[in-house]
Amino acid sequence: MITFFAGLDWASQTHAVCIIDAHGAVFERFDIDHTAAGLAELRRHLVAAGSPPVAIERPSGLVVDTLMEAGFTVIPIHPNAVKATRPRYRSHGAKSDASDAYLLADLLRTDGHRFKPLAPQGEEIRALRALVRGRDDLVATRVQLANQLRSLLDSFWPGAVAIFADVDSPIALAFVERYPTPESASRLGPKRMAAFCAQHAYCGRRTAEELLARLHHAPITGTGELEADAKGELARSLARTLTRLVEQIRLLTSRIEHHVASLDDGQIVMSFPRAGRICAAQILAELGSVRERFDSDAQLAAEAGVAPVTYQSGKSKSVTFRWACNHRLRAALTCLADNSRHASAWANRVYTAARSRGCDHPHAIRILARAWVRILWRAWTDRKPYDPAQHQGARLAFESTQG
Repeated sequence: MITFFAGLDWASQTHAVCIIDAHGAVFERFDIDHTAAGLAELRRHLVAAGSPPVAIERPSGLVVDTLMEAGFTVIPIHPNAVKATRPRYRSHGAKSDASDAYLLADLLRTDGHRFKPLAPQGEEIRALRALVRGRDDLVATRVQLANQLRSLLDSFWPGAVAIFADVDSPIALAFVERYPTPESASRLGPKRMAAFCAQHAYCGRRTAEELLARLHHAPITGTGELEADAKGELARSLARTLTRLVEQIRLLTSRIEHHVASLDDGQIVMSFPRAGRICAAQILAELGSVRERFDSDAQLAAEAGVAPVTYQSGKSKSVTFRWACNHRLRAALTCLADNSRHASAWANRVYTAARSRGCDHPHAIRILARAWVRILWRAWTDRKPYDPAQHQGARLAFESTQG
């Protein structure tokens, strides 16, 4: 029998902790700092209470890793569940870290059977997850900086945006760094343009004359010389920052591709049509290697946000988009689904049928992703790569539900 239950309300600097007994009475309350000494103190308090299970709103992070490495049972409870439970304890709507810590502990005491404890992932999966999530964050930063550079160039030199397809490509960034203002490129002719392209290994299909035509046909702004020089210096700074960032993303991409290809589960995910290595790594990083985590494909689909939410009461029934989910996993699975319809006739039929029923593109892609989840979950559970012949039954079963 479990004698005590613990709840931990996570924060950036300090964490509120509450330990209660089997009747809901508070055994101990305390705050710990987000430091090595604070986490060591947390472990001592929990051990003194008999190492109770710990409820927390976060499924990952330093606190979670510390508790799991020390052998404690950690149960993540979604913030939406915590928010919906607050009226059970108070009607005034007030909120504090200490009260949330108690709420988590008591929710674990009364409804602990509804929540699954975290299972420790292998070191290889944890390393892959760190690489993938870090790369995704850097890509988001690259997009933000590229949009900032594009907006800046449009304000005083649109030609630098129009000359190459992508403003954050290596050749475009090198061009902005070399020619940050219209004045600096005023003497740029076909020979110099060709030499510049050769120096930077330009592999595009357009000649130097065609590139210059793009440059000269762009709109001309009335920006003054001083303002253009100031904006040119800023554009050069952004180009240099983006150049460094793009190179680091390339190196991370190469490492991720090598890492996922070396994993058995990576080979399983990569076996799906047009999965690729980066998309497969994104899926595997969120899917993990613990098979007990998902009891069914329906549970995986709900976690990934590719299954809708149904609200029904009496004669009223509505089906809506699922907001609460693993957004990274949904993005990766929908990317796989979108790519697969160009390589799999079955996937293309599922997508086309959804569009013919009036679904827009994102909705049709989620429907296709839900279909792939059935097969992915089975392949992942059986530890076998995707085989179209072997999974014929799963595809026919899905088609029968649509018809």
